[in-house]
Amino acid sequence: MSTQYLTTDELAARIKYDARTIRERFKDSVLLEGTHYIRPFGGRKILYIWDAIERDMGGHSNANGLAVPMARGGMCHG
Repeated sequence: MSTQYLTTDELAARIKYDARTIRERFKDSVLLEGTHYIRPFGGRKILYIWDAIERDMGGHSNANGLAVPMARGGMCHG
């Protein structure tokens, strides 16, 4: 099984968000290092893991109730 890695611009085009929004609002709040993105070889470049993002993106939209995403990927229902 091969994993598909995306740059910030490629991810932005795929999910229809501005790349700046991904870098400033989503990274480290909704998208977590090690789960949704990696820094190959310990460098500055970020590669997003498409399978994890696609899996979790739909899980966060819950029409039946209010849920707040938590830092480690859990949800606070309240």
